[in-house]
Amino acid sequence: MEPIIPPVDRASIESELTPERFLRHTNKGDNLLYVVDAHCAPNTMLEIGRLREEAFRQAGGGTGQPYDIDEFDTMPEPCRQLVVWDPHAREILGGYRFITGDRIDMSSGVPRIATAHLFRFSERFLKEILPDTLELGRSFVAVGYQSSKAGTKALFALDNLWDGLGALTVVYPHIKYLFGKVTMYPAFGRENLDLILGFLNKHFPDADELVRPIHPIVTKAMSPEVQQKFSGGNYKEDYRILNRLIREKGLNIPPLVNAYMSLSPTMRVFGTAVNDEFGDVEESGIFLTISEILQEKKDRHINTYKENARSLATQKEEISHG
Repeated sequence: MEPIIPPVDRASIESELTPERFLRHTNKGDNLLYVVDAHCAPNTMLEIGRLREEAFRQAGGGTGQPYDIDEFDTMPEPCRQLVVWDPHAREILGGYRFITGDRIDMSSGVPRIATAHLFRFSERFLKEILPDTLELGRSFVAVGYQSSKAGTKALFALDNLWDGLGALTVVYPHIKYLFGKVTMYPAFGRENLDLILGFLNKHFPDADELVRPIHPIVTKAMSPEVQQKFSGGNYKEDYRILNRLIREKGLNIPPLVNAYMSLSPTMRVFGTAVNDEFGDVEESGIFLTISEILQEKKDRHINTYKENARSLATQKEEISHG
């Protein structure tokens, strides 16, 4: 395990967060969202890599390298980086990396994306779905913003990221789906992991087997022992049971898992595999159809961006005709 690099000079990062890379203001927390990549913003990418490694190590994963930057960040057509920037503290709060399906390299017959070494894709998924998909990965909230003690900025960090993802669905209007994965760490405990996986697989199954793990983990998630605990009869009651059982162990359902579950009733879980390149964490594939996201979430994260974009367009038109 190598030492993590020191923080990158803030002025170098700010010089790369230029107006043309600005995406939107966040709904909460008075933060800013930018989209950059390793080629146009190398200093920002280095800081992202530092913060990712720091956050993932704290949770029990990580690469063990001085920073978390891989080939998907630096390849000729790289994943782009969505970052939340706090202009007052001059810090990155969190981020996501993403790539649109139409930019994914398919020259080898297998998509050149980070999930390809864990999951096998059906022909239907590759031909009919992936081109219209936004592949997401490496989501993180900076360590300093993960505790409620950090104030309102920490409370809104994950919500800020969803503001960014909502804007991306507008910026890339051909995108119909979101595909990513949630990471759960061994330190969470096998029994607790099985409870969460049991709940996810019961309520969000992938009946069409669009994507499956290459080497699925063997768990008790779908065993009678676990499934009989979810006796609520519907999603809401089973969620209450899951939340209670996890809290009884002095834990909470991981925030990103909670965030995905609350987005859409038709979300799909693509199974779970162990990522041996990332601290033996467990990665579960997650898939959402954007049109089926709950209306309240669309209004909060997507429609606020549309309304602001229309307002700016109107202002520009008035100025041009003034």
